[in-house]
Parts: sequence; structure tokens; C-alpha cells
Amino acid sequence: METEETVKEECVAMSKTKRIWLAFVDIVLFTVLFMIFLFLFAIPFAIAFPELKTQAGGMSVYLMMLNEVLMLASGLIAACMVLGFRKLPFSGLGLSLKGWGRSLLNGALFVVFLYVVGFGLSLLLGAVEVAGVLFSPISLLSSLLLYFLVAVTEEVIGRGFILGRMLDGGVNKFVALLISAVLFSLMHLFNPSFAFVPFLNIMLAGCFLGASYIYTRNLCFPIALHWFWNWIQGSVLGYKVSGNEFSNENLLILHFPEENLINGGTFGFEGSILCSLLLVLGTVIILRHYYKGLVINDFRISH
Repeated sequence: METEETVKEECVAMSKTKRIWLAFVDIVLFTVLFMIFLFLFAIPFAIAFPELKTQAGGMSVYLMMLNEVLMLASGLIAACMVLGFRKLPFSGLGLSLKGWGRSLLNGALFVVFLYVVGFGLSLLLGAVEVAGVLFSPISLLSSLLLYFLVAVTEEVIGRGFILGRMLDGGVNKFVALLISAVLFSLMHLFNPSFAFVPFLNIMLAGCFLGASYIYTRNLCFPIALHWFWNWIQGSVLGYKVSGNEFSNENLLILHFPEENLINGGTFGFEGSILCSLLLVLGTVIILRHYYKGLVINDFRISH
């Protein structure tokens, strides 16, 4: 015969299980709403501004910026609707600007450190050669803005809502981090040259970007990491970014003696095993600092 204490424990367990399931239901609901709003926003803009298409039929940088703005708006509206329905605070997305200055600086410096190591090793191993330099201030600045919009959009969706909703639902923070990282990688499934190593690396990037968020619930540092990771990789070093080439006016013009797992081939640096090692290193460094309860980006956390 069950005791009152046993019944209470079972109720608590059932309540926790329900919260977890509701979190995943909300993620599915968010995805559906996001796609609906993106579709509704995109059609009138495509009709009203057909000149944003380049003559070659691809996207101009301005159309890519507009696309990111529409995605961000769709994500924020969908998130507000789901969180409002569950009576959860919008602040759970992590959009507080507390410590943004230090986050921006630390994120930029950390990414520079990782690329100095990764690109330096690529040069030493002969996997990459610098064929030339092209300095285009307009291209560098426009791509800087584009990658900022990409970072904000993907962090709000991938970390702010998806990872945040799992944390609110009671999912273990490391399990939630891994699940959100896998989903983040699957978001890039249809990128050019997507294969196993790119899938692995983007999943590792999801862990890298979300490592601080599971402790701080603030997106400033993940956005900074994401922003400068993409911009330095593409516009400065001249790699393709996740298989995409956003500009042909990058600072460095690269030559690959051969496409291999060291230089990442047609997918870019994120198709490289050097990238795998650096993302693991970066994630471990971030987790180690936060686990020890150190102060990073003006947030103090405990075990």
C-alpha cells in the first residue's frame, strides 16, 4: 500500500515529466508559428522589392539582411506567442543588455584567439595558401552588419527559445545543451556540401555558443561569439561560411592545394577537423570558467 510520501513523490515525478513534454511541444509549436509568420512576411516583400535580386538571380547582401530581419521578426513574434500562452516571462529569451560591452569584447577576443590557432595551423600544414589580399571597406562593413543580424536571429531561436524553453521545462542543462546543438546543426541540413564533419562541427558550435547560456540565461556573449566567428571566418579569412559564400570581396583570397579535412574543402573552415578540435577546446574553456563560479561578462554563477 502506497504511503502519502510515495504518492507525493510520484506526483512530483509526473509533474516534471509533463513540464519536459510541454517544453518539446512548445518547440514544435514555435517552429510551426515561425514558418507561418516568415511565409506571411516574405511574400509581400518579394513582390514589393523584386529589384533586391541580383542580375545573376542570387541574393544581394541587402536582400540577405532583409531576410534575416524577417526571420528575426518571425522568431520573436512566435516566441512571444508561445511564452505568453504558457504565461512565461519574455525575459527568459535572454535579451538583457546587462554586460553587453564586456561580452562583445570577450567574444571577439576569444574568437580571434581560436582563429589565430586554427588558421595558423592550416598555413603551417600547407592546407591553405593566401593567394592575395583585397581590401574593400564597404564589403567588410556590410558583411559585419549582415553577420550581426545572422547571429542575433540564430541565437534568439537556437539558444534563447529552444534551449531556454528546455531549461524552463526542467531538462538537465547539459542534456538540453546537446539537444539544442543537434537541432541547430539540423537547421543547416540543406546547406551546400553538408556532410558528416560539417554536421558534427555545427553541432559542436551549438554547444560552444550555448555553453555560457545554460548558466547565465543571457544572449550577449553567445551573440558576440557567433557574430565574430562568422565574420572573421568569411569576410576576413576568406572561407565559405557553413558552405555559403556571402561575398566575393573578402579580405584574404585563399587557395586550397587540395580539398581535405584540414582546410574543410567546399564547406569552409567548419568542414575541418581543426575546427572540431577548436570548438571542443572553446566549449571546455567556457564551461570550466562558469562551473568554477568565476565572474564572466558581469554574471556571477554558482555550482
